[in-house]
Amino acid sequence: MLSDAHTYFHKAADVLGLSDDVRAILLAPKRTVKVKIVIEGEAGGLQSYEGYRVQHNDARGPMKGGLRFHPDMDEDHASALANLMTWKTAVVDIPYGGAKGGINCDPRSMSKKDLFQVTTRFVQEMKEVIGPLTDIPAPDVNTNAEIMGWIMSEYSRYAGFSPGVVTGKPLELFGSEGRAAATGRGVMDVLGAALKETGTAFADVTVAVQGFGNVGSNAARLIAEQGARIVAVADHTGGVSNDKGLDTVALAAWVAEHGGVKGFKGGAAFDGGEIITWDADVLVPAALENSITAENAPDVKASIIVEGANAPTSPDADAILNTRGVLIVPDILANAGGVTVSYFEWAQNIQHFKWDEERVNAELDKTMAKAYAAVRDVATEFETDLRTGAFILAIRRVAKAALARTYVATELPF
Repeated sequence: MLSDAHTYFHKAADVLGLSDDVRAILLAPKRTVKVKIVIEGEAGGLQSYEGYRVQHNDARGPMKGGLRFHPDMDEDHASALANLMTWKTAVVDIPYGGAKGGINCDPRSMSKKDLFQVTTRFVQEMKEVIGPLTDIPAPDVNTNAEIMGWIMSEYSRYAGFSPGVVTGKPLELFGSEGRAAATGRGVMDVLGAALKETGTAFADVTVAVQGFGNVGSNAARLIAEQGARIVAVADHTGGVSNDKGLDTVALAAWVAEHGGVKGFKGGAAFDGGEIITWDADVLVPAALENSITAENAPDVKASIIVEGANAPTSPDADAILNTRGVLIVPDILANAGGVTVSYFEWAQNIQHFKWDEERVNAELDKTMAKAYAAVRDVATEFETDLRTGAFILAIRRVAKAALARTYVATELPF
């Protein structure tokens, strides 16, 4: 996965003419921390896990990135996702660098007490390297507002009242209005910009969504509210389709009760693996990485892909899709709504001031529209695709910030 992230970076760096030493500096993480987490399980016996935090770059501000609780979580995943966070925060021009981390546990097989113990133990081990002005975690796969609240509370035991140490918290613990739906809203925003670019209205398109967790469900609901038809949704339990458009609110309620889309009565069941090649105008991959590969890319029918997940498209698949003329709105732009509203939450925490949801959504919509336009301008300037344009924009911003912080005799080639 890390090599995939670097492939996109190097493609943009080639366009910019970056030297090997500058590339090495920009790619190397600032710090990598690995800890052992041991708890006594509620059912008896010791449970052992590994926790990770990779802090990639802080040239533009405190490092920012989610915490993923997943059995496959390892240093490679953390490094790749931290790398992407650096570029993502730069694309939307918020004052952060990139970080990422998590624990190789499976919350779905753990008791709530064990999950609480693992989370607080992780904070105990990481408290010296995270903080409101250093590194601010947030929710990611299998983590949520409740877990973020536990992190804030545990960290505050050592550092005093510190709501700004983490974002995506419950509203009762100084979270932000609009944060839960922010990533999905950002997906909707950039899809709107892409449709406007092609002269198409929401009402004229059909959409297939892979993944129906926080990102996929909110993106589907908000896109449907704009008039598009969500014709297929798939998750780890299966798939459900309806050519007339799925009731996304009813589907979300079903998933909340049953744990997945399988069995939903508002559509026909299908093998969830078929979602990537579904006959729809727009595909929103909002699950895990490497969902679109060289094997299935030739059969993708969507003309627009909006990457709600991190790294859902492999470099080989990306090349195939670009050759075919598919418009890909890349992850470091498309799913940046979450980190953008995390920034708004952090700013509110630092100022001890609260925004209403209308203001949060308006600021997010404005930020995403501005970022899409900036990426499109760079892509047009260099006659390249949106992903490369986004990386060029981000690399320039990060490199210039890094250079401005110190004396370097060598000038950048841009």
